[in-house]
Amino acid sequence: QLQVVESGGGLVQPGGSMRLSCATSGFTMANYAMAWFRQAPGKEREGVSCINSRARTVYVDSVKGRFTISRDNAKGTMYLQMNSLRPEDTAVYYCAANVECMENPLYWVNPDISWGQGTQVTVSS
Repeated sequence: QLQVVESGGGLVQPGGSMRLSCATSGFTMANYAMAWFRQAPGKEREGVSCINSRARTVYVDSVKGRFTISRDNAKGTMYLQMNSLRPEDTAVYYCAANVECMENPLYWVNPDISWGQGTQVTVSS
């Protein structure tokens, strides 16, 4: 069973940085595409960034140039480095395994995705 656990969320001031981690277990992460999603209060969950098994990455326009997704297959861990954070980045961030890492985030979701419980990121002064 694919299991993922997020960590690293918290409170940060606008313009600050934060790194999220996604620890995996129960599968060989190197063989799967992974992604970060987020859900802000009152909004639907949206894809933020994905990375396939060959480390090809995709970002939504709102985070391009500010966020960096990466993976360490030896550790079975995925990361999201978030810089220049804005109040509109406030959301619960979710790690997902076994996504379809395509150019359009609307196509990332499939019935076989494994989701984490989420970690809260709050950007506020």
